[in-house]
Amino acid sequence: MPFFTQLAHHFLPEVILAAGVLALLLLGAWRERANALVSELAVGVLGLALLAIVLSSHSDASVFDGAFVDDAFSRFVKAVTLVASLVTILLSSDFMRRAQLDKFEYPILILLATLGMLLLISADNLIALYLGLELMSLALYVVAAFARDDARASEAGLKYFVLGALSSGMMLYGSTLLYGFAGTISFDGIAAAVSGSAPIGVVFGLVFVLAGLAFKMSAAPFHMWTPDVYEGAPTPVTAFFASSAKMAAVAITVRFALSAFPGMTGQWRQIVVFLAIVSTLLGSFAAIGQTNIKRLMAYSSIGHMGFVLIGLAAANEAGVKGIAIYLVMYSAMTLGAFAAILTMRVNGKPVEEISDLSGLSRTRGSTAFFLAMLMFSLAGIPPLGGFFAKYYVLLPAVQAGLYPLAVIGVLSSAVAAYYYLRIVKVMYFDEPAPAFDPSSRTVGGILAISTIFVLGFWVYPGPLMDAAAAAAKSLF
Repeated sequence: MPFFTQLAHHFLPEVILAAGVLALLLLGAWRERANALVSELAVGVLGLALLAIVLSSHSDASVFDGAFVDDAFSRFVKAVTLVASLVTILLSSDFMRRAQLDKFEYPILILLATLGMLLLISADNLIALYLGLELMSLALYVVAAFARDDARASEAGLKYFVLGALSSGMMLYGSTLLYGFAGTISFDGIAAAVSGSAPIGVVFGLVFVLAGLAFKMSAAPFHMWTPDVYEGAPTPVTAFFASSAKMAAVAITVRFALSAFPGMTGQWRQIVVFLAIVSTLLGSFAAIGQTNIKRLMAYSSIGHMGFVLIGLAAANEAGVKGIAIYLVMYSAMTLGAFAAILTMRVNGKPVEEISDLSGLSRTRGSTAFFLAMLMFSLAGIPPLGGFFAKYYVLLPAVQAGLYPLAVIGVLSSAVAAYYYLRIVKVMYFDEPAPAFDPSSRTVGGILAISTIFVLGFWVYPGPLMDAAAAAAKSLF
């Protein structure tokens, strides 16, 4: 297929983002006080890229000599990633303006990170994987420390950079081992080369690459950066880390394991099961003592990545379908929760302690209700969306005979329910703390829409279930 035809048919969202970044960079450098305009145009660029996916031909293809793949799975995750990035910029406008951080570079960095995520989601060989991962990571390092006059943000950015460089080194070492022993960088080529007995070097390479990807997912025991970065980074950036970045990392982990090592399920399943158990347990128990709500959300995210890995451990089509549903639900719940955190502002200053939510039901009844529903959903209480997300990853694990893993997941979820319900108790039964300042309509709207989505999923689940099933089928 000619180069430009490949671009138009299977690479259009990435082209739109790349062209948008260049155009907005020129606009920001050329025109003074273009911060708000660049943010609005960045939303338009993300919307245009999303439209390109929705209206695409839906034909699967491997392009650029097999470096990138365009299939139903990649289109599904890309669409959700673009929506999450778009919501992140909408959440950021009011916060960045109040914090005097409304610079035109910020939405451009979000676009660059999103471009890296799309490349990562479609990566079909080791070099494409690394290029997408680094483009995403470099932009994320900068936005983590975007409030450079804030010591916590600078520490968060530095810590994320140093540990991110370490994880990249591990992944590169693993990639060189895989190339050295398999003789190819393509996932299909590796799968063909190790279809029989795998050399020990391939196993070591698999372990190192999965360790690097686990770091990006913030799965335990590679989670150590997560609480500090979540707490120190500006809140909209934390929402971006918790939604879009995790989706891209999960997508490439699923594709890497299933496409490059279909004949080594027994080997990589042991690693994934270990990561899932440690993540769910640590995410459940370590969050109990947290008093800062952003740190609590960090440990919550570690636990939820454990559930995603339970779906991957099943290593079947139903497990991937469960992962796809989980990513959508988790993104909606997380973005809604961070929208609620953005409303936590007293006398013009943001507050982050859970105790600041005391008596919120009496001062901001609607916000308390929305946040309570999101906490119930994160805890996995039926009939909210979070319950179905957990159900659709646990069921394939049971069907695959992974009973102990499923039991640990259920017990961890029961423990985690304690700290989610504690927030509800603080909002509804404690004496009121000082009332929050009025929040922007955009943040309030995102909070309401997220809550309605997780509340109403069980009423009309058909479209999402069908799309998730089609995405999972494309990997098998």
